[in-house]
Amino acid sequence: MTTAPVKSNVPEKSGLKAWLTSDAPESRGHARAVQLYLGWLKLYENKLAFLGFLIILGLVLMAVFAPLLATAEPNAQDLSKRLLSPGTDGYLLGTDELGRDIYSRLVYGSRITLLIVGIVAFTAPVFGLLIGTVAGYLGGWVDQLLMRLVDIFLAFPKLILALAFVAALGAGIESAIIAISLTAWPPYARIARAETLTIRNADYISAVRLQGAGVMHIIVGHVWPLCLSSIIVRVTLDMAGIILTAAGLGFLGLGAQPPDPEWGAMISAGRKFVLDQWWVAAMPGMAIFIVSLGFNLLGDGLRDILDPKKSQS
Repeated sequence: MTTAPVKSNVPEKSGLKAWLTSDAPESRGHARAVQLYLGWLKLYENKLAFLGFLIILGLVLMAVFAPLLATAEPNAQDLSKRLLSPGTDGYLLGTDELGRDIYSRLVYGSRITLLIVGIVAFTAPVFGLLIGTVAGYLGGWVDQLLMRLVDIFLAFPKLILALAFVAALGAGIESAIIAISLTAWPPYARIARAETLTIRNADYISAVRLQGAGVMHIIVGHVWPLCLSSIIVRVTLDMAGIILTAAGLGFLGLGAQPPDPEWGAMISAGRKFVLDQWWVAAMPGMAIFIVSLGFNLLGDGLRDILDPKKSQS
């Protein structure tokens, strides 16, 4: 008597690509793997978006391996070597007015930039998503109250509002992060509300409601997942503005305080030398430009991948 061979759910190495491109997923995990792989292929095919992905990946790696990549201590001063031009005496990007290595300060400054971007990206969108979905799902006076609050925040320019919050909280990197988060959430609330209004009367929402599910269970479990794609795209596109706002606060002396190597503060310190020693301000400015460009390119690519209307056209 022979036994039938047992079929394994684990794909063989030779058939991994076929498993990742299957039209009939065998499980929820398989379906997610297929979706992620197809999204990765679309991102790789979009050369500009992939370039943005590489820039952001480089920023992350630079922040993680800063002690290995830096050639000197970021705050080590040597007045005998102040304002050296790029490439002089082994200083790749030159030195600043205190003889500090600009390259090493840029490398360590990537940690501050990534810290600001990371915290804001995980706080402002979540708060905006909560406000927008609650307003869109409940409607009535709750919707009117929350949306008027959003309108008040949107009536002020982000940088001006951030300056007001930092002035109230005090200068520092923590105050800058809180101020940027408080000014960044209203657009996400708008997007979440618009998405919620289109699906709150859908049949599956009504079915879940008839089963006795509570309001927050419906919002978090069934409305949020459908809003995430739009929120993710908006977050990626907003990162450039967040970096510029943080740099603006640092430039005005309200962000990270000396001697922290924050890029905006470095531009502020180098503005008095911009005509003769241009590299002191130009190098951190170029770093801000490259990272902002990377986020914008990646955001455009994610919009093409996650937007179903865009993918069908």
